[in-house]
Amino acid sequence: MTTPMSLLILASRRPLQRSGTSSVLAALGAKASNHFNPITVATKPLNYKTLSTTSNNQKSNKQKSNKKKSNKQKSNKRRRMEIFENDGVRVAVEGCGHGTLDAIYAAAATSCKARGWSDLDLLIIGGDFQATRNAADLSVMSVPQKYRQLGDFPAYYSGEKKAPYLTIFTSGNHEASSYLWELYYGGWVAPNIYYLGAANVLRFGPLRIAGMGGIFKGFDYLKTHHERLPFNQDDIRSFYHVREIDVRKLLLLREQVDVGLSHDWPKGIEKHGDTKALWKMKPDFEQQSLDGSLGNPAAAYVMDRLRPAYWFSAHLHCKYAATKTYKAPSSTETSTNAEAAKQEETTSAPETVSAEAAANPDEIDLDMEDEDEQPSTNPDNGTNAAPPASNTTTDGGVSDELRAQLPASFAKPTPDQPKLNPGQPVPPTITNRTTRFLALDKCLPGRHFLQLIKCKPVNSAHLAAFPPSPNRNERYRLQYRLQYDPEWLAITRVFAPYLTIGDRTAQPPENLGEEVYRPMIDKERAWVEENIVRPGKLDVPENFTITAPPHRPKVDPKTVEYQPDEYTNPQTVAFCELVGVPNLWDASPEERAERKARGPPPAEPKEHHDDGSRGGRGGRGGGRGGRGRGGRGGRGGRGRGRGGGGGRRGG
Repeated sequence: MTTPMSLLILASRRPLQRSGTSSVLAALGAKASNHFNPITVATKPLNYKTLSTTSNNQKSNKQKSNKKKSNKQKSNKRRRMEIFENDGVRVAVEGCGHGTLDAIYAAAATSCKARGWSDLDLLIIGGDFQATRNAADLSVMSVPQKYRQLGDFPAYYSGEKKAPYLTIFTSGNHEASSYLWELYYGGWVAPNIYYLGAANVLRFGPLRIAGMGGIFKGFDYLKTHHERLPFNQDDIRSFYHVREIDVRKLLLLREQVDVGLSHDWPKGIEKHGDTKALWKMKPDFEQQSLDGSLGNPAAAYVMDRLRPAYWFSAHLHCKYAATKTYKAPSSTETSTNAEAAKQEETTSAPETVSAEAAANPDEIDLDMEDEDEQPSTNPDNGTNAAPPASNTTTDGGVSDELRAQLPASFAKPTPDQPKLNPGQPVPPTITNRTTRFLALDKCLPGRHFLQLIKCKPVNSAHLAAFPPSPNRNERYRLQYRLQYDPEWLAITRVFAPYLTIGDRTAQPPENLGEEVYRPMIDKERAWVEENIVRPGKLDVPENFTITAPPHRPKVDPKTVEYQPDEYTNPQTVAFCELVGVPNLWDASPEERAERKARGPPPAEPKEHHDDGSRGGRGGRGGGRGGRGRGGRGGRGGRGRGRGGGGGRRGG
């Protein structure tokens, strides 16, 4: 017989009851909110039989005992899976870090206790992490001198402290650029704390997580990663600006992603939530939303391509939730512009921002932002427009050749072709249709900077494929670790030969289009399967290594003017060897000494760039990295050989 299935959904939106714990949460601004992700507990049908004792009289007591033990083990395992499949991965999401690791970890622990969680599986920080190893790192972090503070990170870097939860983060616009430069492909900045790199896709158990770092500035979007120590003042800021070459790689993903992460908000996402509450919190945002200067268009391209179940952001220092709904993708990977246009968002089901998120509506946020680092929109540079469709058909028996000889009044009208955003159309292998967006504040008392969420993959079968630890006290994080993503590794191999760093004269590689890249990625995917997946090398190695010397307590960070030295990070060396790509971030001591002796490059002339920013001094143009993509600068055409011939490193 079979027991009936029962389903219980707990979606209480009432605030936590007053207690000592909730008082602490209120002080920290980390009250656990239930509105973003209701708790779902399901009981599956249990099949069982009534056993006959007469047919088992001749069985030995040992056989009975073994069978009973086996049945008990299977039953316990089934119960664990029933709980976990409706529990998901326990994730804490935090907004801007700003070097306050101690407070973030304390808030996470307190929130877990209030929520009744025994532990966290994963902590995600949305940028401005500030992994400053020492005072020299502060000299190349984009903050006013009065805000030069090392924060809590040096103790985690030196080994004095260790992160209590596995922590991953993306970069913002206030970071230790000298350190993150060493880890372009991602890596451990301290034990148990992982930086996602400029762009990345990783797996954590059943979840597939994609992240992109930095903020959007149109005048730097089409440039290469030309920054290299020693930095001038322009480099210190532009290091954090999103580059098209990194976004392009994310827009070539064809497999479903569960969690997306960016520092600033995807452009237009505010329109899918409670805008009235947002305008009340941040009055200036209303006009910026209307004129299109609010948010990151590159992040919107990536979100609309990947359509993850969750997307987390920070940067704008407020808590805001939204839901974006899409139409189903076409059944084939090749579709017309009109079909692709139908895949754009259809309706939105805004989630109401809680009353607690509307606190401090008159706040003027001046902490570390300068007018050069405000979110901006994408200039219409023409590089993202869909190519015009050629028309060679006949109309009414008149050939195109004959029509071309007739007066202009006889010209055939050109049908309107929908302009596709980069990453469109979405391949049919990406099936999710609803993305739940959440932005959080920075870690300060009374601010809403932390949220606990039970994240579930889009494909529920992944939960069964990655069961939690049998020990409920250890749960998930001790059973599984971060893993590289095979599809992303293949894309990395495709683009590695075309990367350049430290070369101000270099132009980014031409965008060949998804039709060209797809077979290239498939070929590299076969290499990844053969050389990484089958040998069991997908686990991210726990190979953190100290590079720069840790902070000396007697050094005043505000008085240090010298820039840090450049280091070769062993993690980047190991990753490049694993994937078979050139390590552009390596150099001899002589090369580095010569570059340091030359000093920072001269700053480029200041020019105004009308890129839709929120006012201020405008952009830093210069003639390089403009709208023309140019050639590949001597990279051998489309050759893709490995080794020293791939990629370029500036001197």
